[in-house]
Amino acid sequence: MKQTYTVIGIMSGSSMDGVDLAYCTFTLKDSKWLFQINCAETVPYKEVWKARLLSLPQQSMEVYPKTHAFYGRYLGKLVKEFMAKHGVIPDLVASHGHTIFHDPNAGYTAQIGDGAAISAECALPVVADFRTMDVALGGQGAPLVPIGDRILFSDYDACLNLGGISNLSFFTQNQSKAWDISVCNMVLNTVAEAMGFPYDDNGKIAAAGSVQTELLAALNALPFYTQEGAKSLGREWVNREFWPIVQGFQGISDQDLLATFVEHISFQIALALNQHLQGKEILVTGGGALNGYLMQKLQEKTQSKLVIPSIELVQYKEALIFALLGLLRICNEDNVLSSVTGSKHNHCGGALYGNFNTLI
Repeated sequence: MKQTYTVIGIMSGSSMDGVDLAYCTFTLKDSKWLFQINCAETVPYKEVWKARLLSLPQQSMEVYPKTHAFYGRYLGKLVKEFMAKHGVIPDLVASHGHTIFHDPNAGYTAQIGDGAAISAECALPVVADFRTMDVALGGQGAPLVPIGDRILFSDYDACLNLGGISNLSFFTQNQSKAWDISVCNMVLNTVAEAMGFPYDDNGKIAAAGSVQTELLAALNALPFYTQEGAKSLGREWVNREFWPIVQGFQGISDQDLLATFVEHISFQIALALNQHLQGKEILVTGGGALNGYLMQKLQEKTQSKLVIPSIELVQYKEALIFALLGLLRICNEDNVLSSVTGSKHNHCGGALYGNFNTLI
Protein backbone atom coordinates (compact mmCIF):
# COMPACT_ATOMS: atom_id res chain seq x y z
CA MET A 1 0.00 0.00 0.00
CA LYS A 2 1.16 3.52 -0.79
CA GLN A 3 2.01 5.91 2.05
CA THR A 4 0.59 9.04 0.37
CA TYR A 5 -2.64 9.47 -1.57
CA THR A 6 -4.35 12.45 -3.12
CA VAL A 7 -8.15 12.52 -3.20
CA ILE A 8 -10.80 14.96 -4.36
CA GLY A 9 -13.71 14.84 -1.92
CA ILE A 10 -17.11 16.00 -3.20
CA MET A 11 -19.90 17.02 -0.84
CA SER A 12 -23.40 18.40 -1.38
CA GLY A 13 -25.34 18.90 1.82
CA SER A 14 -28.93 19.55 2.81
CA SER A 15 -28.31 23.30 3.08
CA MET A 16 -28.29 23.32 -0.76
CA ASP A 17 -25.64 26.04 -1.07
CA GLY A 18 -23.65 24.19 -3.72
CA VAL A 19 -21.09 21.46 -4.40
CA ASP A 20 -17.94 21.46 -2.26
CA LEU A 21 -14.76 20.09 -3.85
CA ALA A 22 -11.56 19.63 -1.84
CA TYR A 23 -8.26 18.28 -3.15
CA CYS A 24 -6.62 16.62 -0.15
CA THR A 25 -3.34 14.86 0.53
CA PHE A 26 -3.25 12.02 3.08
CA THR A 27 0.04 10.62 4.35
CA LEU A 28 0.34 7.57 6.58
CA LYS A 29 2.99 8.22 9.21
CA ASP A 30 3.53 6.10 12.32
CA SER A 31 0.16 4.39 11.72
CA LYS A 32 -1.64 7.74 11.67
CA TRP A 33 -3.18 9.56 8.73
CA LEU A 34 -1.98 13.15 8.36
CA PHE A 35 -3.92 15.45 6.04
CA GLN A 36 -3.70 18.67 4.11
CA ILE A 37 -6.41 20.50 2.15
CA ASN A 38 -4.35 21.72 -0.79
CA CYS A 39 -7.12 23.60 -2.59
CA ALA A 40 -10.89 23.72 -2.35
CA GLU A 41 -13.91 25.60 -3.65
CA THR A 42 -17.69 25.64 -3.59
CA VAL A 43 -19.60 25.72 -6.86
CA PRO A 44 -22.98 27.35 -6.13
CA TYR A 45 -26.02 25.63 -7.57
CA LYS A 46 -27.68 27.35 -10.48
CA GLU A 47 -31.40 27.73 -9.95
CA VAL A 48 -32.17 24.97 -12.45
CA TRP A 49 -30.19 22.41 -10.43
CA LYS A 50 -31.55 23.61 -7.12
CA ALA A 51 -35.12 23.33 -8.41
CA ARG A 52 -34.40 19.92 -9.93
CA LEU A 53 -32.94 18.50 -6.72
CA LEU A 54 -35.66 19.90 -4.48
CA SER A 55 -38.48 18.66 -6.70
CA LEU A 56 -37.00 15.23 -7.47
CA PRO A 57 -38.80 13.34 -4.65
CA GLN A 58 -42.14 14.29 -6.26
CA GLN A 59 -41.16 13.46 -9.84
CA SER A 60 -42.10 10.40 -11.91
CA MET A 61 -40.24 7.13 -11.56
CA GLU A 62 -38.36 7.65 -14.84
CA VAL A 63 -37.03 11.06 -13.82
CA TYR A 64 -35.10 9.69 -10.84
CA PRO A 65 -32.57 7.45 -12.69
CA LYS A 66 -32.28 10.08 -15.42
CA THR A 67 -31.35 12.75 -12.87
CA HIS A 68 -29.06 10.30 -11.05
CA ALA A 69 -27.06 9.84 -14.28
CA PHE A 70 -27.15 13.51 -15.35
CA TYR A 71 -26.12 14.71 -11.89
CA GLY A 72 -23.22 12.23 -11.97
CA ARG A 73 -22.12 13.71 -15.31
CA TYR A 74 -22.42 17.17 -13.79
CA LEU A 75 -20.22 16.23 -10.83
CA GLY A 76 -17.68 14.63 -13.16
CA LYS A 77 -17.49 17.82 -15.21
CA LEU A 78 -17.01 19.86 -12.04
CA VAL A 79 -14.10 17.58 -11.12
CA LYS A 80 -12.52 18.07 -14.56
CA GLU A 81 -12.89 21.85 -14.36
CA PHE A 82 -11.51 21.85 -10.81
CA MET A 83 -8.48 19.81 -11.87
CA ALA A 84 -7.76 22.10 -14.82
CA LYS A 85 -8.19 25.25 -12.75
CA HIS A 86 -5.88 24.13 -9.93
CA GLY A 87 -3.47 21.99 -11.96
CA VAL A 88 -4.02 18.80 -9.94
CA ILE A 89 -4.61 15.13 -10.77
CA PRO A 90 -5.76 13.06 -7.78
CA ASP A 91 -5.43 9.34 -7.26
CA LEU A 92 -9.18 9.03 -6.86
CA VAL A 93 -12.46 10.87 -6.29
CA ALA A 94 -14.77 10.28 -3.32
CA SER A 95 -18.31 11.56 -3.77
CA HIS A 96 -21.03 11.82 -1.15
CA GLY A 97 -23.61 12.70 -3.80
CA HIS A 98 -26.78 14.56 -2.86
CA THR A 99 -29.34 12.97 -0.57
CA ILE A 100 -32.82 12.75 -2.08
CA PHE A 101 -34.43 10.15 0.19
CA HIS A 102 -33.37 9.22 3.71
CA ASP A 103 -35.68 7.08 5.83
CA PRO A 104 -33.46 4.41 7.41
CA ASN A 105 -36.20 3.30 9.78
CA ALA A 106 -38.09 2.22 6.66
CA GLY A 107 -34.93 0.58 5.33
CA TYR A 108 -33.73 2.91 2.60
CA THR A 109 -31.57 5.91 1.76
CA ALA A 110 -30.65 7.33 -1.65
CA GLN A 111 -27.95 9.76 -2.76
CA ILE A 112 -27.93 10.70 -6.44
CA GLY A 113 -24.79 11.26 -8.49
CA ASP A 114 -24.00 8.05 -10.35
CA GLY A 115 -20.41 7.04 -9.58
CA ALA A 116 -20.06 5.41 -12.99
CA ALA A 117 -21.04 8.68 -14.69
CA ILE A 118 -18.58 10.65 -12.53
CA SER A 119 -15.78 8.24 -13.40
CA ALA A 120 -16.64 8.21 -17.11
CA GLU A 121 -16.64 12.01 -17.21
CA CYS A 122 -13.42 12.72 -15.31
CA ALA A 123 -11.52 9.50 -16.23
CA LEU A 124 -10.61 8.76 -12.60
CA PRO A 125 -11.47 5.96 -10.16
CA VAL A 126 -14.45 6.95 -8.01
CA VAL A 127 -15.83 5.84 -4.66
CA ALA A 128 -19.51 6.71 -4.14
CA ASP A 129 -22.70 5.48 -2.44
CA PHE A 130 -21.34 5.45 1.11
CA ARG A 131 -24.60 5.11 3.05
CA THR A 132 -26.61 2.22 1.62
CA MET A 133 -24.49 -0.61 3.07
CA ASP A 134 -25.00 0.74 6.56
CA VAL A 135 -28.77 0.92 6.12
CA ALA A 136 -28.72 -2.63 4.72
CA LEU A 137 -26.96 -3.66 7.94
CA GLY A 138 -29.72 -2.12 10.04
CA GLY A 139 -28.06 1.25 10.66
CA GLN A 140 -29.14 4.83 10.16
CA GLY A 141 -26.71 5.39 7.28
CA ALA A 142 -25.60 8.43 9.27
CA PRO A 143 -23.64 10.06 10.64
CA LEU A 144 -20.60 8.88 8.70
CA VAL A 145 -18.25 11.72 9.59
CA PRO A 146 -17.39 10.50 13.15
CA ILE A 147 -14.74 8.01 12.02
CA GLY A 148 -13.00 10.89 10.25
CA ASP A 149 -13.31 13.00 13.37
CA ARG A 150 -11.66 10.23 15.38
CA ILE A 151 -8.84 9.71 12.87
CA LEU A 152 -8.09 13.34 11.96
CA PHE A 153 -9.28 15.48 14.88
CA SER A 154 -8.57 13.47 18.02
CA ASP A 155 -6.87 16.51 19.57
CA TYR A 156 -10.34 17.90 20.29
CA ASP A 157 -12.81 16.46 22.80
CA ALA A 158 -15.61 16.56 20.23
CA CYS A 159 -16.60 17.82 16.79
CA LEU A 160 -19.78 19.81 16.15
CA ASN A 161 -20.92 20.39 12.58
CA LEU A 162 -23.43 23.13 11.84
CA GLY A 163 -24.56 22.27 8.33
CA GLY A 164 -28.06 21.76 6.98
CA ILE A 165 -28.46 19.57 10.06
CA SER A 166 -26.42 19.96 13.24
CA ASN A 167 -24.55 16.88 14.43
CA LEU A 168 -22.09 15.97 17.15
CA SER A 169 -19.40 13.32 17.51
CA PHE A 170 -17.01 12.43 20.32
CA PHE A 171 -15.00 9.50 21.63
CA THR A 172 -15.78 8.04 25.05
CA GLN A 173 -15.30 4.72 26.83
CA ASN A 174 -13.32 3.35 23.87
CA GLN A 175 -16.03 3.98 21.30
CA SER A 176 -17.31 6.84 19.18
CA LYS A 177 -20.67 8.44 19.93
CA ALA A 178 -22.46 10.61 17.40
CA TRP A 179 -25.91 11.66 16.29
CA ASP A 180 -27.84 14.35 14.47
CA ILE A 181 -28.95 16.90 17.05
CA SER A 182 -31.36 19.26 15.31
CA VAL A 183 -32.26 21.19 12.20
CA CYS A 184 -29.83 23.98 11.35
CA ASN A 185 -29.03 25.80 8.10
CA MET A 186 -31.65 23.83 6.18
CA VAL A 187 -34.43 25.79 7.87
CA LEU A 188 -32.50 29.04 8.39
CA ASN A 189 -31.65 29.24 4.67
CA THR A 190 -35.24 28.45 3.66
CA VAL A 191 -36.54 31.48 5.54
CA ALA A 192 -33.70 33.72 4.34
CA GLU A 193 -34.35 32.68 0.73
CA ALA A 194 -38.04 33.56 1.14
CA MET A 195 -36.82 37.05 2.06
CA GLY A 196 -34.64 37.25 -1.05
CA PHE A 197 -31.28 36.35 0.54
CA PRO A 198 -29.23 33.16 0.05
CA TYR A 199 -28.69 33.00 3.83
CA ASP A 200 -28.87 35.21 6.92
CA ASP A 201 -25.42 36.81 6.80
CA ASN A 202 -23.84 36.52 10.26
CA GLY A 203 -27.33 36.06 11.72
CA LYS A 204 -28.08 39.79 11.45
CA ILE A 205 -31.74 39.30 10.53
CA ALA A 206 -32.32 36.80 13.34
CA ALA A 207 -30.59 39.12 15.82
CA ALA A 208 -33.11 41.85 14.99
CA GLY A 209 -36.09 39.54 15.51
CA SER A 210 -38.05 38.47 18.56
CA VAL A 211 -38.30 34.89 19.83
CA GLN A 212 -41.83 33.54 19.66
CA THR A 213 -42.05 31.53 22.87
CA GLU A 214 -45.08 29.39 22.00
CA LEU A 215 -43.57 28.28 18.69
CA LEU A 216 -40.24 27.67 20.42
CA ALA A 217 -41.90 25.44 23.02
CA ALA A 218 -43.70 23.48 20.30
CA LEU A 219 -40.48 22.90 18.35
CA ASN A 220 -38.56 21.85 21.46
CA ALA A 221 -41.29 19.32 22.21
CA LEU A 222 -40.73 17.38 18.96
CA PRO A 223 -40.37 13.66 19.89
CA PHE A 224 -37.08 13.29 17.96
CA TYR A 225 -35.23 15.29 20.58
CA THR A 226 -35.93 12.79 23.35
CA GLN A 227 -35.12 9.67 21.33
CA GLU A 228 -32.20 7.64 22.66
CA GLY A 229 -29.49 5.82 20.69
CA ALA A 230 -28.50 6.18 17.04
CA LYS A 231 -30.66 8.71 15.22
CA SER A 232 -30.45 10.85 12.11
CA LEU A 233 -32.44 13.59 10.42
CA GLY A 234 -33.31 14.20 6.79
CA ARG A 235 -35.47 16.47 4.68
CA GLU A 236 -38.37 14.00 4.97
CA TRP A 237 -38.47 14.49 8.74
CA VAL A 238 -38.19 18.26 8.41
CA ASN A 239 -41.07 18.37 5.92
CA ARG A 240 -43.19 15.90 7.90
CA GLU A 241 -42.55 17.06 11.48
CA PHE A 242 -40.92 20.51 11.62
CA TRP A 243 -42.65 22.67 9.01
CA PRO A 244 -46.23 21.61 9.91
CA ILE A 245 -45.65 22.95 13.42
CA VAL A 246 -44.31 26.24 12.04
CA GLN A 247 -47.26 26.52 9.65
CA GLY A 248 -49.63 26.13 12.58
CA PHE A 249 -48.50 29.52 13.92
CA GLN A 250 -49.91 32.26 11.69
CA GLY A 251 -48.75 35.84 11.43
CA ILE A 252 -45.12 35.40 12.51
CA SER A 253 -42.70 37.53 10.50
CA ASP A 254 -39.74 35.93 8.75
CA GLN A 255 -37.44 37.94 11.01
CA ASP A 256 -39.08 36.51 14.12
CA LEU A 257 -39.02 33.02 12.60
CA LEU A 258 -35.26 33.26 12.18
CA ALA A 259 -34.84 34.50 15.76
CA THR A 260 -36.98 31.62 17.04
CA PHE A 261 -35.17 29.02 14.94
CA VAL A 262 -31.76 30.22 16.18
CA GLU A 263 -33.01 29.98 19.76
CA HIS A 264 -34.34 26.48 19.10
CA ILE A 265 -31.15 25.26 17.40
CA SER A 266 -28.83 26.71 20.07
CA PHE A 267 -31.00 25.30 22.86
CA GLN A 268 -30.95 21.76 21.46
CA ILE A 269 -27.20 21.81 20.74
CA ALA A 270 -26.37 23.25 24.17
CA LEU A 271 -28.53 20.57 25.76
CA ALA A 272 -26.37 17.89 24.14
CA LEU A 273 -23.09 19.63 24.97
CA ASN A 274 -24.05 20.24 28.59
CA GLN A 275 -25.13 16.65 29.06
CA HIS A 276 -22.07 15.01 27.54
CA LEU A 277 -19.26 17.55 27.14
CA GLN A 278 -19.54 20.20 29.81
CA GLY A 279 -16.37 22.31 29.85
CA LYS A 280 -14.76 20.37 27.00
CA GLU A 281 -13.09 21.74 23.85
CA ILE A 282 -15.35 21.45 20.80
CA LEU A 283 -14.24 21.90 17.18
CA VAL A 284 -17.07 23.72 15.34
CA THR A 285 -17.33 23.59 11.54
CA GLY A 286 -19.97 23.98 8.84
CA GLY A 287 -21.67 27.12 7.57
CA GLY A 288 -23.33 27.75 10.93
CA ALA A 289 -19.91 28.35 12.50
CA LEU A 290 -19.80 31.58 10.44
CA ASN A 291 -23.19 32.70 11.80
CA GLY A 292 -22.02 35.01 14.57
CA TYR A 293 -25.45 35.33 16.18
CA LEU A 294 -25.99 31.56 16.30
CA MET A 295 -22.53 31.05 17.81
CA GLN A 296 -23.21 33.80 20.37
CA LYS A 297 -26.50 32.23 21.46
CA LEU A 298 -24.88 28.80 21.64
CA GLN A 299 -21.93 30.00 23.71
CA GLU A 300 -24.31 31.73 26.12
CA LYS A 301 -25.96 28.39 26.85
CA THR A 302 -22.90 26.20 27.44
CA GLN A 303 -19.60 26.24 29.30
CA SER A 304 -17.91 24.17 26.60
CA LYS A 305 -15.09 25.89 24.72
CA LEU A 306 -16.24 26.35 21.12
CA VAL A 307 -13.25 26.46 18.73
CA ILE A 308 -13.70 27.73 15.18
CA PRO A 309 -10.73 26.66 12.98
CA SER A 310 -9.52 28.15 9.70
CA ILE A 311 -12.18 29.21 7.21
CA GLU A 312 -10.95 26.45 4.91
CA LEU A 313 -11.63 23.75 7.49
CA VAL A 314 -14.94 25.33 8.52
CA GLN A 315 -16.20 25.14 4.96
CA TYR A 316 -14.60 21.93 3.67
CA LYS A 317 -14.31 19.57 6.62
CA GLU A 318 -17.06 17.27 5.32
CA ALA A 319 -15.54 17.12 1.83
CA LEU A 320 -12.20 16.33 3.50
CA ILE A 321 -13.70 13.52 5.54
CA PHE A 322 -15.52 11.96 2.59
CA ALA A 323 -12.17 12.02 0.79
CA LEU A 324 -10.81 10.07 3.75
CA LEU A 325 -13.75 7.64 3.67
CA GLY A 326 -12.98 6.97 0.01
CA LEU A 327 -9.34 6.34 0.86
CA LEU A 328 -10.28 3.94 3.66
CA ARG A 329 -12.59 2.13 1.23
CA ILE A 330 -9.80 1.40 -1.28
CA CYS A 331 -7.56 0.33 1.61
CA ASN A 332 -10.30 -2.11 2.69
CA GLU A 333 -10.44 -0.54 6.15
CA ASP A 334 -13.64 0.12 8.11
CA ASN A 335 -15.04 3.55 7.34
CA VAL A 336 -18.39 3.31 9.14
CA LEU A 337 -18.82 2.90 12.91
CA SER A 338 -21.70 0.82 14.20
CA SER A 339 -21.54 2.59 17.56
CA VAL A 340 -22.84 5.78 15.91
CA THR A 341 -25.10 4.44 13.15
CA GLY A 342 -26.61 1.49 15.00
CA SER A 343 -25.70 -1.06 12.31
CA LYS A 344 -24.80 -4.66 13.09
CA HIS A 345 -21.04 -4.08 12.96
CA ASN A 346 -18.32 -1.73 11.76
CA HIS A 347 -17.85 -2.06 8.03
CA CYS A 348 -16.28 -0.70 4.86
CA GLY A 349 -18.87 1.12 2.73
CA GLY A 350 -18.76 2.64 -0.73
CA ALA A 351 -19.11 1.43 -4.30
CA LEU A 352 -16.10 1.46 -6.65
CA TYR A 353 -16.14 2.68 -10.24
CA GLY A 354 -13.16 2.68 -12.58
CA ASN A 355 -9.71 1.13 -12.39
CA PHE A 356 -8.25 0.88 -8.88
CA ASN A 357 -5.50 -1.61 -9.71
CA THR A 358 -2.69 0.93 -9.44
CA LEU A 359 -3.92 2.18 -6.06
CA ILE A 360 -4.56 -0.94 -4.03
